[in-house]
Amino acid sequence: MRSPARGRAPFLVVTAALLAMLTAGNLPTPLYAVYRAKFGFSSAELTLIFATYMIVLIPSLLVFGQLSDRVGRRRVLAGGLVVAALGLGIFAAARSTGWLFVARAVQGVGLGAAVGTAGAALVELEPAGDHARAALATVVGQAGGSGAGPLFAGALAQWAPAPLQLCFLLGAAMTLVAALAVMSIREPVQASGEWRLQKPRVPAEIRTPFIRASLTGAALWSVGGLFLSVVPSYASQLLATHNLALLGAIAATMLATACAAQVVCLRRSLEPKLAQPAGLTLLVVGLGSLVLAFPLHSLALVLVGALLAGAGLGFGFFGAQAEINDLAPPERRGEVTAAFITILYCGVSVTAIGVGFISDATSLQTAVALVGSVVALTAVLATAWHLASVRRERVA
Repeated sequence: MRSPARGRAPFLVVTAALLAMLTAGNLPTPLYAVYRAKFGFSSAELTLIFATYMIVLIPSLLVFGQLSDRVGRRRVLAGGLVVAALGLGIFAAARSTGWLFVARAVQGVGLGAAVGTAGAALVELEPAGDHARAALATVVGQAGGSGAGPLFAGALAQWAPAPLQLCFLLGAAMTLVAALAVMSIREPVQASGEWRLQKPRVPAEIRTPFIRASLTGAALWSVGGLFLSVVPSYASQLLATHNLALLGAIAATMLATACAAQVVCLRRSLEPKLAQPAGLTLLVVGLGSLVLAFPLHSLALVLVGALLAGAGLGFGFFGAQAEINDLAPPERRGEVTAAFITILYCGVSVTAIGVGFISDATSLQTAVALVGSVVALTAVLATAWHLASVRRERVA
């Protein structure tokens, strides 16, 4: 059950908490090259660091999505923020590659607890019960934070002292403040107090549209993951630069464009089932631009790819999140939202890890081209599925 008391402040607090969490989770993005030079690890080890994060994150999402339905959103969300702050502290104290593995694993637990829980809470706390506005807040928190993290860390690492400590200490302080703010709001759901570990399930009556929206989200965020994990290295080779602020800004450009596109969706009242194929189409064109940038040695094409892929992420993910918000039964909203986000991170992990291993065997250019082609094909198939669904509904 939803709490009868709805105000703007709790909604803004959870939005800010989600933004803080995703900002903190993506602070390491532009710094891996620095760690690699300092600790001397290989591309394969970098891929394994990323894989550790995902291996921990995905089961955490599934467990904590159900937990927040049973014991309440506030405690799970605040706990996730505290754990994330601990992960940032480990990054700040890192003395070897092993510390990075531990830090990313701890961050995975924190993010797994917080992200799905925050998405469910935003639907329940939106003052007017508007699922589209809740979707906008969720996507702005995720995409905005994912973009702000690399930009913030890259700028501090380039121009401020203690490049491998300062951003993490500031990020830890930010997430702890967010945790305190979350505990100050009223609980958005009536928690049952009963919980046991069980396999998460999506209700049978919504499985087909759930899978379609989830496939869309996974394709979109797999490219978002490329910009956060691989594209900084790709651009570094292309441009022969180690300017951390510039490399962080490229990822931030993609995700800032995604946020702007989501605002357009809300203002134009774009139907979720139309926003998703539109976003996937833009994503395919953006991927093509990114792949062509390397053989043509073109920064302009990298930026065009970032803008188009970002717009695609914004349109498509807004539509997918809005559809999931409408589909999820209130009493299982945390579980369904967590299942959706789990599929998104599966897409992110498959592409980032795939690029890492393929680039070790061939080259980074070849890896991005191969993985980009697979994602583009997936996006085309998902677009066709959406359009066929829309046609069936109009005929009916």
